[in-house]
Amino acid sequence: MYNGTGLQTARGSGSNGYVRSNKFIVKPKTNRTLTGGNDVAGRFRKPNVEHEHERKRQMEIKLVVLEEKLVDEGYTDVEIGEKLNEARRSLEASVQQH
Repeated sequence: MYNGTGLQTARGSGSNGYVRSNKFIVKPKTNRTLTGGNDVAGRFRKPNVEHEHERKRQMEIKLVVLEEKLVDEGYTDVEIGEKLNEARRSLEASVQQH
């Protein structure tokens, strides 16, 4: 008997009593996760924050360019605000579809 496993005595068992581990059983590695962090589920990746930040950054750059264009065309501040809000909603909607 080794660490509480195996037979108390090898007598009548057809074995010599030596405890061996089975090397052919593949156990899932539960302590490793895909992200390398401490996920609750451990199987799902968290969204990549860097990509999300870059996407939002590109969207804001487009809005700033649009705002400059509207200012150059002579729109009022209220009209510019409305057009920017509309453009922001359409950009967010196009991202949600992907």
